[in-house]
Amino acid sequence: MDVERSSLAELESTVKRWWKIRSRARRASAAVFVFAATVLAVVVLSASGDGSTTVPRSWFPVQGVPPTNLTAEQLLDGLLTPEFGSRSCQSRYEFASYHHNKRKHKPSLYLLAKLRRHEALQKRCGPGTAPYRAAIRQLKSSNGAAGAGTEDCRYLVSISYRGLGNRMLATASAFLHAVLTERALLVHQYSHDVGALFCEPFPGTTWLLPSSGWLGGGFPLAHLGSYGNGSKESLGNMLKADVLSVGPHGNASWSDSDGRRRPPYVYLHLEGGLDFHDKLFYCDEHQRLLRGAPWLLMKTDSYLVPGLFLLPSFQEELARMFPDKEAAFHHIGWYVFHPVNDVWRAVTGYYGDHLAGAGQRIGIQIRVFRSKQKPLKHVLDQVLSCVRREKLLHLPETTSSSSSNTSNTPADHQAVLVTSLSSWYYERVRDEYGGGRVHQPSHEGQQKWGDTSHDRRALSEMYLLSTCDVLVTTGFSTFGYVAQGLGGIRPWIMPAIRSWEPDRDDRMRCRTHRACEPCPSSPASTRRPTMTAR
Repeated sequence: MDVERSSLAELESTVKRWWKIRSRARRASAAVFVFAATVLAVVVLSASGDGSTTVPRSWFPVQGVPPTNLTAEQLLDGLLTPEFGSRSCQSRYEFASYHHNKRKHKPSLYLLAKLRRHEALQKRCGPGTAPYRAAIRQLKSSNGAAGAGTEDCRYLVSISYRGLGNRMLATASAFLHAVLTERALLVHQYSHDVGALFCEPFPGTTWLLPSSGWLGGGFPLAHLGSYGNGSKESLGNMLKADVLSVGPHGNASWSDSDGRRRPPYVYLHLEGGLDFHDKLFYCDEHQRLLRGAPWLLMKTDSYLVPGLFLLPSFQEELARMFPDKEAAFHHIGWYVFHPVNDVWRAVTGYYGDHLAGAGQRIGIQIRVFRSKQKPLKHVLDQVLSCVRREKLLHLPETTSSSSSNTSNTPADHQAVLVTSLSSWYYERVRDEYGGGRVHQPSHEGQQKWGDTSHDRRALSEMYLLSTCDVLVTTGFSTFGYVAQGLGGIRPWIMPAIRSWEPDRDDRMRCRTHRACEPCPSSPASTRRPTMTAR
């Protein structure tokens, strides 16, 4: 261990020297830095030294020829790999240019190394490979014994649901758990729209869970969305049935020694309504036990990363990956989520037409927590009270005819982006602060789960909000959480209040959030209100 840490320190020092050299030579290619990070991943983090089984690229969407002139800014200081073609997914290398004036969070060298290693794992174990086919055969045979021909490949299937914001936070949580436990991540396609919204995050493979019949390696378990707290394969229910057990000294084990009763997969019920036994996922002894399961199915609609930070067995790794733990989703989101080209064109087109020329961009995200999106005056009052009290918006100033000063005022350089399912709030803010600088991309009227067109518009608006300099968001809205995390912005949050509650001044006041990190759903304590996407 000491030798390994010494090697890591030497390699990190080497990477830093490379970076200093590149800074002096500004025109040098940023690929040097990425190469150094890759070397760090292979040399320091490789546990077995095994070679990768490369999946033929012809099996997956064409990724194009990798560009050779990417800058460190486009690669996010090494967070992204340069192995993708820039035309296949324009947002991957262009998104940074919309944040170059406010990027404060730099990825750690250890995080870069972990990502390079995980990319190799995804390529070695992903769909179409021999280990994946072996793992599928093992799953079909109901044989959960360790080492059943999987060549050290284990899998985590992310099952997310509800609105797009919930699903993005759930996927980010599953990705981090997969990296920490060295599992290949496969994403269950909610309404089959994951591929219609996001580019592939891992080079040379796919993160989409193949449907049944796919090249003979389709996933044999059907109706993943119907799994719940009553499923006998859940961690909680297997603990209750003594399939899994914990001894008096806290040692967890399967109920038999030879693995014959060991299930081929474990379902992790981490959505709203999880009980005491489900929550044992957040205990070290149960995490050690889960390492023996070839497949994990993780279902949630929430952000679980704060719970992972509480696990002692993960704390050292996470501290090295995220020295600033309040920026975990910021880095994960920028690495994993890249809108497909037509969604990205909608983002850049609207930004260019309405936001690009502003000296300051103010984003206001409004969510009403009821089935019918009826305009509520107390919500509008809350928004206007926030922007007035905190002096976030300035009333347009009129220039008298006798004044010789014709220069623009600060208010004239502000652009206001309002996102809401209703147009009523936008119209009132526009009337209050001047119509020419207040914009709303869409107003769907109601949330439409499973509607890909609706999700595309929602995704484009999350990314537009993330480009703002100031955010005002609604509490408990995952739509706002994703935007603030992507933007690295500490928002002003309006507490969610009910229409029958008195309009007390302390409840109407908005407050700054202490970090850009999304709020957790308190998995190990009392249940909070379910978070929704818009």
